[in-house]
Amino acid sequence: MSKQQSLVTQQNLWKTFLVFLVPLIATNILQNLSGTINTVFVGQMLGVHAIAAVAVFFPILFCLMAFVIGLSAGATVLVGQAWGAQNLEKVRTVVGSTLFMTLIGGSIIAFLGVIFAKPILLALGTAPDVMHLSLPYVQWMLAGSPLLFIYIIYTSILRGVGDSTTPLIASGMTIGSGLIITPVLIAGKFGFPSLGIIAPAIASHIGFLIALIFLYFYLKKKDHPLKLDFELIRHIRHQHDLSKIILRLGIPTGIQMVTTSVAGLVIVGLVNRHGADATAAYGAVNQVLNYIQFPALSIAIAASIFAAQAIGSGHSELINRVKRTAIGMNFIITGILVALGYLFSKYLMALFITDPEVVVLGQELLFIVLWSILFFGASAIFASIMRASGTVTVPMIINIMAIICIEVPCAYLFSEWWGLKGIWYAYALAFVSLCILQGLYYQLVWRRKAIKVLL
Repeated sequence: MSKQQSLVTQQNLWKTFLVFLVPLIATNILQNLSGTINTVFVGQMLGVHAIAAVAVFFPILFCLMAFVIGLSAGATVLVGQAWGAQNLEKVRTVVGSTLFMTLIGGSIIAFLGVIFAKPILLALGTAPDVMHLSLPYVQWMLAGSPLLFIYIIYTSILRGVGDSTTPLIASGMTIGSGLIITPVLIAGKFGFPSLGIIAPAIASHIGFLIALIFLYFYLKKKDHPLKLDFELIRHIRHQHDLSKIILRLGIPTGIQMVTTSVAGLVIVGLVNRHGADATAAYGAVNQVLNYIQFPALSIAIAASIFAAQAIGSGHSELINRVKRTAIGMNFIITGILVALGYLFSKYLMALFITDPEVVVLGQELLFIVLWSILFFGASAIFASIMRASGTVTVPMIINIMAIICIEVPCAYLFSEWWGLKGIWYAYALAFVSLCILQGLYYQLVWRRKAIKVLL
């Protein structure tokens, strides 16, 4: 355990940070690629209606992910603090409580989801000609919720103790198995029946199950502190006070995700007013932005974990060092990606768009907003470090206000002034404003507070 604890106290924090960060970035990129490749399989092998049937599940999935990502955010902070304090018993207590909530929540969602899938799809306005495809797909996806949730929680907790490599290996296994199993089950090869639209769902569940089995044996073989043995299993129970802390830390993250999603729907509505070319350019630009945002968000996650370990170890003075390192990483890594985005913008747009005029439009929009990702990354770092100490409400409010009071109204206003480009000016303004507001609260308010261990 002392080796892991030394992560945040090592003199060469840049090197330690980078070693932790690279697998984390790779994991995020792999997971995004997995979704893209599965969509290609469905579209190429099952047709346009199948793509529409799968797309209907996205808003449902986002709400579920808001729940589980919020839960994992709260748990990771507590695990990081307990790990920093070198208190393995507390680590197991947090893990056990979180797994209990995950199992109960996932089981309830699976049960109710299967029963009420059709009313949910009707409420979402699912087209009648794809309902027969959407319904079984959504039911199978919701039925496997416990596996997905446990996988996300366990890999997040592993990062909380400074292990970002094992989650990368597990992610590679889920993606690799999906690439093999999905087309086999869709086409019905090697003696397997053709399962049609439910094949991607079943393949996903098999992938998560394979990853969890791998984690069980791999962690046991390594004698990892978070291996699933009797000591950990006996902590998998309801612990009222601990559950309250985890939810208090996690719920704001979930609310923030939902708010961002709703705002995104509003922005899409604005973009759609400008025609199909504008919508196509919007989709292509967002794809590029996502891949540049992944490293920025990964740096913020790493900063939160390192800060939590520093707080748990009683070395709160190291937080400023963590912040400087994270901001520096954001400036260099995200900055390089932004520069590459500008240099190769034409080719990046051409990956998603074939019409030369729309490619040019996509470039123009990308040029407007790309630089502001640096500010987005910095704001995420400030918020993540504050979350490591248990300060979550004000950063959440700042984030929501930046969306509701700046991004959305300015998108409406600027689109009236400058057309489609105005929407992207609003994005850039929101990112810069968010960074300034989070930075001011961090420097002028949060740094003056007494930082205490949450457990």
